[in-house]
Amino acid sequence: QVQLVESGGGLVQPGESLRLSCAASGNFFQPYLMGWYRQVPGRQRDLVATFTSGGLTEYADSVKGRFTISRGNAKNTVVLQMNRLRYEDTGVYYCNARNVGNNFWGQGTQVTVSS
Repeated sequence: QVQLVESGGGLVQPGESLRLSCAASGNFFQPYLMGWYRQVPGRQRDLVATFTSGGLTEYADSVKGRFTISRGNAKNTVVLQMNRLRYEDTGVYYCNARNVGNNFWGQGTQVTVSS
């Protein structure tokens, strides 16, 4: 059973930074993609950033130049560095990991940008 455990959300002011981390458990789990999605009430879950095992990254246009996704130091971990946060970055951030035939989600971590 694969579990994704997220950490690092919180309340910050506009212009500040946050760092989200996600660790995927499972001894034999080899995801080909890991990433982050954001959801706000009444909206679908939208892409924030992903990276693949081949080294390809994808970012939502709204976060390009401000957010950076990378592998963590431990196996099957992903880190999202969020800089120059804006009000519209507020939402629940979900970690996502995929291997062939499977799509896993974390429980979500709240990020609130407010003055």
